[in-house]
Amino acid sequence: MPSQRTTCPITIFTPSFFDEANTNAQNLTVKEIVARLPEQLFRVIGLHDSAPDPRITARKNTTLLASHKHGNALRWLGSVLRFQPDIYFYPRHGPLDKAVFSLRRARLLKSAVVTHVVMVMNSATATGLTTRSIREGSAVFANSSYVAQTVYDQFGVKANVIFNGIDGRFFYPAADLGQQGARQPPAVLYAGSFQKRKRVDLVIQQAARWPNARFRLAGGGETQPACRELSEQLGCRNVSFLGHLTPSQLGDEMRQSDVFLFPSILEGHPQVLGQAAACGLPAIAMNVYRPEYVLHAESGFLVESDAELADSLSMLLGNPDLRRSMSAAAVRHSRQFDWDHIAQQWAEVFQTVVRR
Repeated sequence: MPSQRTTCPITIFTPSFFDEANTNAQNLTVKEIVARLPEQLFRVIGLHDSAPDPRITARKNTTLLASHKHGNALRWLGSVLRFQPDIYFYPRHGPLDKAVFSLRRARLLKSAVVTHVVMVMNSATATGLTTRSIREGSAVFANSSYVAQTVYDQFGVKANVIFNGIDGRFFYPAADLGQQGARQPPAVLYAGSFQKRKRVDLVIQQAARWPNARFRLAGGGETQPACRELSEQLGCRNVSFLGHLTPSQLGDEMRQSDVFLFPSILEGHPQVLGQAAACGLPAIAMNVYRPEYVLHAESGFLVESDAELADSLSMLLGNPDLRRSMSAAAVRHSRQFDWDHIAQQWAEVFQTVVRR
């Protein structure tokens, strides 16, 4: 636990939403961190659009600013100036963040900026406010070793690694984990948004190859209509579109599945892979972004091509014993991504930044 401060608590402003129903990965991360920060050491100001997470509303030394239809950035900026936070944590890409960086550059705001990079940095992603949050950040962190390497390659900035944790309230193994490989027909799960980079169409193509397996797709987005059309064209009666799921519903779905198939090619360190591991779900993911939630050939497969993806799925669907062994390995591996430990890391970061 971080050491006690003899003066007032550290004040943190974060442009993160603390709504209970908000499942955006970055907002989820900040919620889990703040829910665990010692109240007497850290004062937190954040945002909400609907009913907040009850853990946050119950937390002392916490202020939540409401979102309205118009004028949010100006109102929130006024709060930043009024509170004069020690730390501006987890900057995003909106007008509030732009204003905060401009005020800091003009020396009208002394808040330290603590940045957590959650996407691989390249010529397409290293733009705009992302660039400023890295170049002008007082402390820069990344959510995986590979993301940290891309930050250094792109900017020459060293980013230390703090992983995102796994919420054990929702993501945990089934009581009958040892029987997971024996289910018939096996279920293949995809969970995430429907965007081009996620390549959900590949999941449907695999469903056409495996008509006796169940393929369940959780999430929504711009490519969902095209994916539904493809499913009909290929005659996939084994594909179910589940829509948006709450964390509780997603955890239940994962415990009832046998393989997690995630063909996305542009990520940072997707939390959904860690959530699947905690539920005992062997995962198949692309190795291009080096996800550390999956141990290759031990708790799942990290593949280099679509052909390898198809071969790995064949191995898992055709071998219940392999599914069982990888399931147990996934649960063991997931234990290192404990939110209590990770929140303590962040608490120590905040204290170190303020002491500088």
